[in-house]
Amino acid sequence: MSDDDVRDELPDDLNAAGYVGAYKFPDNSRRRIPGAIYLAVAALVFVVAVIADDAVVVNDGWRWAALALAAAGIISISSGWKMRVDERQALVSAQQAVGFPVGHASAQQVWHGLRSRPTWRVLCYSAEEPPLRRGLVLVDAVDGRVMESLVEDNPDAS
Repeated sequence: MSDDDVRDELPDDLNAAGYVGAYKFPDNSRRRIPGAIYLAVAALVFVVAVIADDAVVVNDGWRWAALALAAAGIISISSGWKMRVDERQALVSAQQAVGFPVGHASAQQVWHGLRSRPTWRVLCYSAEEPPLRRGLVLVDAVDGRVMESLVEDNPDAS
């Protein structure tokens, strides 16, 4: 196989091209699977470093690699939040937070804080044509609380 034949592609659950129907955003709790794999490999590497300490190819780098893999595993597991709020629920929470009837709106998933807590960033415009107000609302994807909201007059409205 030549380099021209190799193509990157998204996994089926992330590829929205040609998808018909409501799109279900993948849950962040999937991060726990590679986290557990990192921890298992870290344990294996550490055991090899301890047992085969006098081997030619085993040195202090093995212990450092085990430590790095363990840190990556802990970070992956601790940031694997279970999302209980989908984008539709976030849009409803955003409409309640801005206090005006929403026309156009869009939700984008972002991550917040050191442990990468999933958050919905919702941009919404009022229902008038052209919209007179707009709002930006951050909705926690784990517990559904409104973290922040900003509402202002739409400067693009004439």
